[in-house]
Amino acid sequence: MSPESIISIFLGIGLAASVGFRVFLPLFALSLAGYYNIIPLNESWSWVASSSAIITLGIATVLEIFAYYIPWFDNLLDTIAIPLAAIAGTAVMVSTVADLSPVITWALAIIAGGGTASAIKGTTASTRLASTASTAGVANPVISTIETGTAMVMSAFSIFIPIVAIFLVVLIFFIIRKIYKSLFSSAKKNTSN
Repeated sequence: MSPESIISIFLGIGLAASVGFRVFLPLFALSLAGYYNIIPLNESWSWVASSSAIITLGIATVLEIFAYYIPWFDNLLDTIAIPLAAIAGTAVMVSTVADLSPVITWALAIIAGGGTASAIKGTTASTRLASTASTAGVANPVISTIETGTAMVMSAFSIFIPIVAIFLVVLIFFIIRKIYKSLFSSAKKNTSN
């Protein structure tokens, strides 16, 4: 496997992780990066770098970011965003992976791209639901801001420094694991009382 292929896989996984925080923001970043020839896109995905794709994804990004600041609607949006994250994570992976056979590309896209995006989106949705239940949604805008910021940072690192992005993905999964462990240990304490 060539270094270019490995970097393209890191790029795809980083963008897929970013999709787990915001579905459209990484797609918009990918579109801009393709348009300005910062990263190469697979030939069949060159439409992502078109002006109409940039405009459409830009509008969708702005609407998604602001929708997460609407109380209670943010939880409803998460129910739609989880399957969309799997699709978008798969798409960003397919569009960026270079010099691999279609079978390997699609397997990586579904497992690494869709899986990464779904795992992160599921965790963020659970966090928002817990926040809604414990704070009546008062803390949700803070969570939304953190998610949007993380999506921006992950998208930027994925496009400009993919090697750092893959380390950030590992760190995010480590944090997710710690959150789940703490949630399950506190849930066990509550049920034993």
